[in-house]
Amino acid sequence: MLVWLFEYLNKLNFPGAGVFQYISFRAAMAAFGSLTITLLFGKRIINWIRKKQIGETIRELGLQGQNEKTGTPTMGGLIIIAGIIIPTILFARLNNVYIILMLITTVWLGMLGFLDDYIKVFKKNKEGLSGKFKIIGQITVGIIVGTTLYFHPDVGIKQKAEPIYQVINPDNMYKESVKISKYADESIKSLKTTIPFVKNNEFDYSRIICWSSADCLKWGWLIFIPIVILIITAVSNGANITDGIDGLAAGTSAIIGTTLGILAYVSGNTIFADYLNIMYIPHSGELVVFIAAFVGACIGFLWYNAFPAQVFMGDTGSLAIGGIIAVFAIAIRKELLIPVLCGIFFVENLSVILQVYYFKYQKKRRGLEFAQKNRLFKMAPLHHHYQKCGMHESKIVSRFWIIGIMLAVLTIATLKLR
Repeated sequence: MLVWLFEYLNKLNFPGAGVFQYISFRAAMAAFGSLTITLLFGKRIINWIRKKQIGETIRELGLQGQNEKTGTPTMGGLIIIAGIIIPTILFARLNNVYIILMLITTVWLGMLGFLDDYIKVFKKNKEGLSGKFKIIGQITVGIIVGTTLYFHPDVGIKQKAEPIYQVINPDNMYKESVKISKYADESIKSLKTTIPFVKNNEFDYSRIICWSSADCLKWGWLIFIPIVILIITAVSNGANITDGIDGLAAGTSAIIGTTLGILAYVSGNTIFADYLNIMYIPHSGELVVFIAAFVGACIGFLWYNAFPAQVFMGDTGSLAIGGIIAVFAIAIRKELLIPVLCGIFFVENLSVILQVYYFKYQKKRRGLEFAQKNRLFKMAPLHHHYQKCGMHESKIVSRFWIIGIMLAVLTIATLKLR
């Protein structure tokens, strides 16, 4: 909202009003605003949650420090959501299709997680919201996102036009020319995405159905929308599973968000996109403002969520941050980088899947008693395995953060490693 106010003031030659046209400035303000909101109002929200007796009921898992966590307020994801939405409304362009999609995703999955937490806490049902209803909610937001990204006229990419050569040192007998790249005036509809570590690294989803129709793009939504649903479901559930010990999900998400912000900035800037030889996506630069608020909210939440946690984010926060990361990556066409960038989420998810199938396999082959004594991990997800091995949770979190930073650096390196 403030963007339009300052644009009006800029027309009146108001001193300093023009600074709001810069994405970098608005992103910095969004991050600062998000940190301010989470730090100043986080304690008030926690006290309100505590008064409502919204405390976490911890299952008996036999883990060190587990009993001390009983009664810790949950639904702290409300702090994160407030820290994202308010600065975004203030500093982003609300007529931008990508910003609208991110806000819808945040609110939708936040409400889905809130409903799950509400059932657990107020209805005293430890199972929470039925798994099928969670999946339905994730599929719904996937359909909204996929349909919008496919059909909306403002969503597209710009391809490079014929290069222009400019002569430098015309008075010199050895004339030199510099190649100046130029993008087409109009953006085009495309289902192209980025393949990491590959030269000429663009893949078009519509090619998958080219065998069935000459007009691939027309029917590309049959492939694209299910892929969007799959990614959103997988990443949001991965974040949900990762949220098991103090500070792990919030810290990991802040690292991922920072990396996505860098990728969005270069993808929405013609100069950087040309230099790095990556897709130029018009209007996507505005996403930097949103992701700055996201990172600020995650870091601000860590003030209260770091060991020993004063509040848990609950499904209210974990489902939302996972969905945000997934939709953001899809919007800037970097979703195939998710297994690398979100490696912590991926491995946590994978550890649960492997644990379940290995147990079923051993039970069928060698019986229940053998399967119970010879599990693949001492406990799943993976962070609980290390707790069972005697490692303190703060050390687990720190090491997972370090791995997350390494994966983030590798992800950024893919811009040139092809």
